[in-house]
Amino acid sequence: MPTLFRYDGFRFFIYSNEGDPREAAHVHVMKAGAEAKFWLSPQVAVAESAGFDARTLRRLAGVVEQRRAEIERAWHDYFG
Repeated sequence: MPTLFRYDGFRFFIYSNEGDPREAAHVHVMKAGAEAKFWLSPQVAVAESAGFDARTLRRLAGVVEQRRAEIERAWHDYFG
């Protein structure tokens, strides 16, 4: 599970095995046992979440949006 970056105690990462066929580019976020998955396109959106409230998800979506290009680059660099 490569960690892409950390922000305010949240870990933003990708799983090394993203299924077969591989899912579209996305990022996972984890903190204190809670986890969420965000799609990157066509727009940043919550794919699933367990343990985060709506306010936190909005905040995390904002971080993903701000760093979307960086996350997409890392995704494509990792998976080729």
